[in-house]
Amino acid sequence: MRVISGVARGTKLNSIDSTDTRPTLDRVKEALFNIIQNIIDDSIVLDLFAGSGAIGIECISRGAKKAYFCEKSHEAVKMIRQNIEKTRFTDKSEILQQDYKKALKNYSVRNIKFDIVFLDPPYKSDIAVDAVQDIIELGLLEKNGVIIIETDEKERELKELEKLQVEVYDLRKYGRVNLIFLNRKE
Repeated sequence: MRVISGVARGTKLNSIDSTDTRPTLDRVKEALFNIIQNIIDDSIVLDLFAGSGAIGIECISRGAKKAYFCEKSHEAVKMIRQNIEKTRFTDKSEILQQDYKKALKNYSVRNIKFDIVFLDPPYKSDIAVDAVQDIIELGLLEKNGVIIIETDEKERELKELEKLQVEVYDLRKYGRVNLIFLNRKE
């Protein structure tokens, strides 16, 4: 797993050898960044369920102002820290080792708002929509902000998302992986 583009291009990132984390495939990551490339510059990014931190690191490499990494696994947080140090992005990164609900409340209390939120919860966990609901209700998404969900349960997620104040503006499928792109409804 490598940083695809930007100032840290080609840097090899460490990943956890575990069934609990599942790195985003390079072809999916490349497609994702082709879609959002015009909104990355100077953005504030949240990599929720961050795993190795590859998505947030890629955002910083491509010009994001700052990335927040949220991960509850101690082992994963260690890996994120190593990857951030390896890419020299320590000053543009913040890691929270917390459950996503606590982390989102923490960001809300601190009045942090995000331009890009990437959600890649463990498959079959059925928590992506709950996280989206919390992000919207806590006012964590900037006015023109984007939420991206990586899932293998597209139909379930889409059905549940209909109940929220979000709008699906793009859907992409890569093998069993689906990317769902959301905006806040005004």
